Parts: sequence; structure tokens; C-alpha cells
Amino acid sequence: MWNTESGKADHHRWEDQLTEQETITTFYEKDHDRLDELLKTFQTLKRSDFAKAKEAFKEFKIGLQRHIVWEEELLFPIWEEKTGMIEDGPTPMMRHEHSQIKQLLDAIHHKVDGQNFDSDQEEQALLNLLGSHNRKEERALYPAIDNVISPDERARIFSDMNTIPEDRYNACSSQH
Repeated sequence: MWNTESGKADHHRWEDQLTEQETITTFYEKDHDRLDELLKTFQTLKRSDFAKAKEAFKEFKIGLQRHIVWEEELLFPIWEEKTGMIEDGPTPMMRHEHSQIKQLLDAIHHKVDGQNFDSDQEEQALLNLLGSHNRKEERALYPAIDNVISPDERARIFSDMNTIPEDRYNACSSQH
């Protein structure tokens, strides 16, 4: 989400997206879409306006890291608790893919930090991985989580998302 007055992405506004009837599926799908747009902005601008591209990448990286923390610390544990599917369920594969996503994100970040525009290969690998990962979450895992949690549990998840300290997912230094 771009704040047009400052020209900077605002990664603290997700709370404004929540509605009383919001499901895990609809909220997390919207966050996937928001993150996809930030990555596209980075890719579009990286060779023409590096400062804006770098800001978009920073917001993408922080947002994606936050999204992963939300899933691994809030969604996956409640799924595992409710279903008993810990070792044989979908969450071990999702965690493994998160690890791969973080590696690619760090590789791109390293290049962006060094003002190296040659990150197309890593970006494509990340896009491919995110595409398949997000489809599995959106078509199967999120709806399954919505089916096993109560409205009160869903409200607690959304509330708990706001209590995770920023330093759990914001690995960018203040100089970016």
C-alpha cells in the first residue's frame, strides 16, 4: 500500500483491512496480493528509479517476513492443535518452503543492498516458489483453517497478529 503523501509504503495499515466477517482465507489472500504488488513495483522500477524500487523491496521483504511469522507462530500451531496433524500434515512442507523463500529473499536483499540490479534470476525463482506456495495456502490450507477454528479463535488470531514485536520480522537495518 502506498501512502501517496510520503511516497513510502505503509506496512502498518493491515489492521484497517479487517472486517467483522473477515476470514483467514480472505485476509491472507489480500496480504499475498499486496505483497505481489510490492514485488512488481520493485521489478518495474529497479532500473529506472532505484530509490523507489528499494523502498518497495524493503516493504515487500518486511511484509513477507511478517506474513511468514504470522503463519508459523499463529496459524500453523492452531491448525496442528485442532487437527493433530503435525508431522504428517501440510505445515511441515509450508515451513520448508518458507525457509526456501527466506533464502531467496535474503539473496535479493543482498543484491539490492549492494545496488546490484542483476537479481532477475533470484526474483524469478522467488516468484515461481511464491506462486505455488500461495496457491496451496489459498486453495487448501487457509480454507481448512477457517473450517476448524471458531469465530473467537479467528478474532484471537487477528488480535495476536498485532502483538508480535516488529523486530521478529523486520530484519532490515534503519539505514535502508
